Amino acid sequence: MAHRIISQIVFTGSRVVGRAFVEAYRQASAKSQYAQQAAKSGDTAANSYASSGLTLDEACQILNVRPPSGGQANLDEVTARFKKLFDSNEPSKGGSFYLQSKVLRARERIELEVRQKAEKAEREAELREGWKPKLFKD
Repeated sequence: MAHRIISQIVFTGSRVVGRAFVEAYRQASAKSQYAQQAAKSGDTAANSYASSGLTLDEACQILNVRPPSGGQANLDEVTARFKKLFDSNEPSKGGSFYLQSKVLRARERIELEVRQKAEKAEREAELREGWKPKLFKD
């Protein structure tokens, strides 16, 4: 009788673990396919999400600032909010290292978005005006 109960427990446990592995594989496969499609289409938002782990909306909510509109953001306001939140979450003052790192990643994410929009606008302006080499005299 005991061997029957033990075999049922082992069989049921192996089914649960097997299903968990199958589901994890499906999710990993779907994520890699999404990343490949995003890379092919040139979707920089997906690539920047993968590198920082935050979306732009999450970053703006963490720092309590407005999302950049048209690639323009008030970086002075972002920096001021960052300094305040970063200093208030200092672990030596009883703050949380986790929250401090979230604040840092949020600032980096917003700056990344603004930098990417500025580079894109610069490329478009260069395409409209034509290429003008920068000459430096020594």
